[in-house]
Amino acid sequence: MGNQTQNRLAALRAQMMATGTGLLAVGPGSHMEWVLGFYPMPDERPCLLLVSPTKEAFLMPALNADGSREHTDIAFYNWSDDQGPDKALKEALEAIGATAPGVVALDETMRADFALLLLHALPDDTKSEFTPATLGFLRMRKDASEYKKLKMNAGIADRAMQKAFATLRAGLSENEVAAEIRAHFSSEGADPKFWIVGAGGNGAFPHHHTGDRIIQKGDAVVIDIGGRKDGFPSDITRMAVVGEAPEGYAEVHAIVEKAVQAAIKAARPGVKAKEVDAAARSVITEAGYGPYFVHRTGHGMGIDGHEPPYITATSETVLEEGMVFSIEPGIYLPGRFGIRLEDIVILRADGPEIFSSLPRDLHTTKA
Repeated sequence: MGNQTQNRLAALRAQMMATGTGLLAVGPGSHMEWVLGFYPMPDERPCLLLVSPTKEAFLMPALNADGSREHTDIAFYNWSDDQGPDKALKEALEAIGATAPGVVALDETMRADFALLLLHALPDDTKSEFTPATLGFLRMRKDASEYKKLKMNAGIADRAMQKAFATLRAGLSENEVAAEIRAHFSSEGADPKFWIVGAGGNGAFPHHHTGDRIIQKGDAVVIDIGGRKDGFPSDITRMAVVGEAPEGYAEVHAIVEKAVQAAIKAARPGVKAKEVDAAARSVITEAGYGPYFVHRTGHGMGIDGHEPPYITATSETVLEEGMVFSIEPGIYLPGRFGIRLEDIVILRADGPEIFSSLPRDLHTTKA
């Protein structure tokens, strides 16, 4: 077992003790990857990492055992298709001393049938809860290795954005610009994950599906892109215009930029996430565009592109040093244009450090 896995299991156990949790169950996915550095093939066969305050074990489909053994020395309790998982699960729970755990924390992303299988194997008085307070809480704070990978991915995204700026011109379709963005991610060994190119009125749809619309002179274009390399993602949004910006654009861009700056100023260790959202939202509301800011101010980012903390109007999460999240307010004017400016930041003792090195100014392309 590597040092990172040992450290993360120790942190999990400390959090379990703090919350009175007798058993933590994790299914294949990003939570398991965070703890172990891998996860077995996720399918319908029950597979669980089971962690008690003192020991850990795997309920492991025999089909995946040999391949998984290459990555971990945790004890496996294998089961085959002709036997079913019940006996192996019982043995695993006995081995780690968790047959009557009292409180069991369940990975909130695991399959429901996995969760039900486990709960049915435990006493009726078992109390179950989901794991954001356990795993999610720990994952929000990034270590130096995670920071390095996120920073590297941000650099790739910056260069993909610059490629988009260089490609953009009237007469091309949104899809043609997106193809160049994807090609750049691939050229640096990153897997392109999303590419929103929203020209003109399409920019007023925050999650526009990039299509065959031809980009025209005078279009404001939302470009929101991200890729993934070495297990971590990127995410950035910038604005471009072809030729002269549409009427009213400069005013709205300035308001969104002011909202970004307000959120950055508000984001400090000890501040609740909802206070950061309020800082950005109040700028837009006071400018008269409140109804046109239709989403949260940000989302966390780590192994997953979207993970806690969520920067929403209702989030009580207290921000801490090392948390990584987006700041991305926007104003969307139906039939005219949309403006979103997005940066990923890591929270330091004195405030956010922005991963991107690209300015948030409007990029103007010759028509």
